[in-house]
Amino acid sequence: LSFFPGFGPFRQYLVNSSWEAVKELSKRGLGENIDLQVMQLPVVYQKAKEQVIKIWTTLQPLLTVHVGLASSTTALILLEQCGKNKGYQERDACGFQPEGACCMLDGPEKIESAINMKTLWKNISVEGIEIMFSRDAGRYVCDYTYYTSLYYGNGRAAFIHVPPLSKSVTADFLGKALHTIILAMLEQCGVDHT
Repeated sequence: LSFFPGFGPFRQYLVNSSWEAVKELSKRGLGENIDLQVMQLPVVYQKAKEQVIKIWTTLQPLLTVHVGLASSTTALILLEQCGKNKGYQERDACGFQPEGACCMLDGPEKIESAINMKTLWKNISVEGIEIMFSRDAGRYVCDYTYYTSLYYGNGRAAFIHVPPLSKSVTADFLGKALHTIILAMLEQCGVDHT
């Protein structure tokens, strides 16, 4: 079972490319052996956290891959290696920020993904878009959710930042790119998807 949460609208983005890409991915599937489930998360710290905890406690997936919108990038996909616990100063879509600007009061400073993103980045290419390795998921709801997922999933989570939709970067294109990247992640986990 693999679970793929994308995010809903926020700020000026009435259409969140991460959710559009995840919907395209779900149409494609990941092979017969992979039960692919998708969900849209709100861009709200507490609600997103509750949903992620629920995923891990009730469904116990093999891997949870989060997909978020990186509003600062154009035609660039970022593979995020780790989630950070502190520094959440920015208010979410409902105007809230976490208590103590922190994700887990007793949690470690950062948690690394069990997926080696650097290896993935070196060995993968998607025609028409650049892929980069990153160690900073941005201290907003994306990073907050990723940290929560890594915490409850013992590192069995990954985060992919995708650019906003454009003429060259369509939802269909991003869905194909996610398909390629996630199959490589599953391979790294030793999962046969065929």
